[in-house]
Amino acid sequence: MLILAANRLPVTIRQAGAGREFHPTVGGLATGLRAFYEEHGAAWVGWPGKVPTRRRAALEDELLSRFRCHPVFLPEPTGHRYYAGFANRTVWPLFHSFPMYARYSSREWEAYSTANRSFCDKVVEIAGPDDLLWIHDYHLMLLPRYVRERLPKAKIGFFLHIPFPPYDVLRQLPWHREIIEGLLGADLIGFHTYDYAQSFLRSVRRLFGIDNEIGRIVAGPRSLQVDVFPMGVDVRHFSDAGNSPGVRREMAKIRRRVGSARLVFSISRLDYTKGILQQLQAFEVFLRKHPEARGKLNYLCVVVPSREKVDRYGELKRQIDEIVGRINSRFGSLYWTPIRYVYRSLSPDELAAFYRCADIALVAPLRDGMNLIAKEYVAARVDGKGVLILSEMAGAARELLEALVVNPNSAEEIAESLERALAMPEEERKRRNEAMRARLQSNDVRQWAARFLRRLSEVVAHTQSLSTRLLAREDERSIRRAYTRASRRLLLLDYDGTLVPFSDEPHTASPSASVVGLLDRLSADPANEVVLMSGRRKDDLERWFGDLDVHLVAEHGALVRWRTSTTWERTVEPDETWRKRILPIMGLFVDRVPGSFIEEKDYSLAWHYRKADVEAGFDASKELVDVLTSLTANLDLQVWPGNKVVEIKVTHSGKGMFYRGRLAGEAWGFLLAAGDDRTDESLFVLLPKTSHSIRVGFGPSNARFRVESVEAVLRLLESLTRGRKSTAGLQ
Repeated sequence: MLILAANRLPVTIRQAGAGREFHPTVGGLATGLRAFYEEHGAAWVGWPGKVPTRRRAALEDELLSRFRCHPVFLPEPTGHRYYAGFANRTVWPLFHSFPMYARYSSREWEAYSTANRSFCDKVVEIAGPDDLLWIHDYHLMLLPRYVRERLPKAKIGFFLHIPFPPYDVLRQLPWHREIIEGLLGADLIGFHTYDYAQSFLRSVRRLFGIDNEIGRIVAGPRSLQVDVFPMGVDVRHFSDAGNSPGVRREMAKIRRRVGSARLVFSISRLDYTKGILQQLQAFEVFLRKHPEARGKLNYLCVVVPSREKVDRYGELKRQIDEIVGRINSRFGSLYWTPIRYVYRSLSPDELAAFYRCADIALVAPLRDGMNLIAKEYVAARVDGKGVLILSEMAGAARELLEALVVNPNSAEEIAESLERALAMPEEERKRRNEAMRARLQSNDVRQWAARFLRRLSEVVAHTQSLSTRLLAREDERSIRRAYTRASRRLLLLDYDGTLVPFSDEPHTASPSASVVGLLDRLSADPANEVVLMSGRRKDDLERWFGDLDVHLVAEHGALVRWRTSTTWERTVEPDETWRKRILPIMGLFVDRVPGSFIEEKDYSLAWHYRKADVEAGFDASKELVDVLTSLTANLDLQVWPGNKVVEIKVTHSGKGMFYRGRLAGEAWGFLLAAGDDRTDESLFVLLPKTSHSIRVGFGPSNARFRVESVEAVLRLLESLTRGRKSTAGLQ
């Protein structure tokens, strides 16, 4: 089953005396998804608004039986602070890049969190193991994480219908980290445009230091995908609307009233993001520059009431009233009114009729996630004669390339586009509309929804196929049994990220006394051969572990000190010629990225950026990898991008090569290897199938098992020392 979760239900409840009436919810999300939801028999989880407690049970039964809707009831104060408060006084202005209008209240944040948890309770109540959950919009950005915590294997998609802001805007929100963590609970996160997706990915990078690979993020024990899905409209519905008797009646009324004059049409909700004042000012500029258009052009400006009781919206309404009055007084006459201003909602028939009759649709928001009005207008104009003037700040501008695209803050630019639209030949209008309509038909709302859900299923399946099995308790017991039975054991252990967490300063990441003691106990068992295989310099390993009865392998296999020896043996010969060429290149990147530094080893060079600005470090690391790969194309060198490090080393060294050349030929009754990054994969792939290989962290791996942390590795190793020790000697 598909479960949709959104703030609003697809039906609005109105009390009618002792009974109630249900009407289709008007709005971009509900309108856009209604057809898909009905055709696919989906369930819908949403907030029905204020409902008296005594009526909730009966309403829930009716919503479920008639509409497959599961209402989430919220206490009135919580609902108000969640919706009117945090969602619309904080998130809405901030995400539309109007931070000066955002208000920050810890009480409203708490209500937002509470409301999201209430949605989670309802989802957990109804969701089955094979269901898909598709969460919508900015009201529910914490919900993916909340559901993931309670249903770890849930298949979760999230789609944001508004813009996602740049990080420097987002970070003004005191709870921006929690918002990002909430979204990262999803398997697939969708946006309307690449700009929004990139803003989100950059925020993840800046906050958590997690880069992405073509939108794929590895976050903790999970992998998820960020992708772009421009939302479509029900093209068929708007194309066929003109055949409706009701729409034809409304069209006849419009034509009688307008007569031979040309009609400019705009409709938007009362909101400062919609650019209503700027559109009116642009029309004033047009009338001033083109007195010949007076009496020949009508502008119908429809503003849909919204949040009038909020001071900022009330002030906007007052300003709109004033500018409309000024323009009509200045340019109008007894027989002609330039602007017909309507402050109410339009019925579906009225809206479709105006789409059909308007010569020009003016859609110029200051910022908009998509703007489906623009798409609906193009879909409705089956005759291809209309002209769309569209703001470049609307997501729809990325698709409707043949529209007259304008900067919404330039009254002169909009006025010039009005002039151009009025003068545009019919052939050009039809050519532009034909291209846009074809694009809309190939990605209508049904295809948009189907594409998102198909991608969600692909992401889940791909993640499951790539992810190494999480080490379970039964696996641990099996490893301990095999360890106890074996008379000769080999333990191959990485250091950084496996036995100790990563550190900003590599030289400070010394092992704790407990880690040293653990290795000492493991190596004290005569049946064990313990090998520390690290990218570290030999001096570090010597200082920390030189007194232990373990084998030390430094610089990914280039140097080895056997436990019975005090000297280091080279496995490859050093070559200083490449170092002289590479060091100055790396030095340039140290200069460019404050906080980065070079670590020089005998057989490799490493550029670290763990202390640097996250985004600057990631961007520079990609460029450094490209530069070094190009410079070393014909040399026996390898470039390894690692965990906030780029390392270049000689080709004929590596953990896998060391194992194959020095250890693989011996008979081991028990073999365990643990590591956390790409350098360990060359080892995992060569190990026998009966070995116990463990990857720390999430991601594609050749290891049999994965664990989520360093602590998990240490717990497993500690449990081996507590088991029954073998009394057999080495063979």
